[in-house]
Amino acid sequence: MVDTPGLAAEWLNCLQDSGYKLTRTRRVLVELLASSTRAYGPIELYDAARERCPGLGLVTVYRTLEKLEELSLVQRLHQPDGCHRYLRATQGHQHVMVCSGCGEVEVFSGDNLEPLFHRLADQTGYSIEQHWLQLFGLCPACQAAERQAEA
Repeated sequence: MVDTPGLAAEWLNCLQDSGYKLTRTRRVLVELLASSTRAYGPIELYDAARERCPGLGLVTVYRTLEKLEELSLVQRLHQPDGCHRYLRATQGHQHVMVCSGCGEVEVFSGDNLEPLFHRLADQTGYSIEQHWLQLFGLCPACQAAERQAEA
């Protein structure tokens, strides 16, 4: 996921255009999410933003995430443990790999999954309209840290 200059400003404009009040705390949340290559859980985002805005409330984090998702600026990751994380929305037809250790995200373009979809449609009778692929594992840095801890 490549950092896009001015992305935070674009997001803030979208929020404002949709009638959302642009407070200092919301600006900080947007800047963190727009500039990050990792997926944040709401509590992690809250903790990171409180370093810059000590008066930030957790409700503001949840409401901001909800609005950013509604505007398709962030997307929700469905974690295996049931907790959600949020990351910048991917562009076009892309999928994500998420490090289950540190939350770092790698975005990749989808390979041809059509044969799989046709087989599944034939087996189940479903008419598959869309999909979103999420892969979970350990990034190279977390793998190295794990090997060091075992040594």
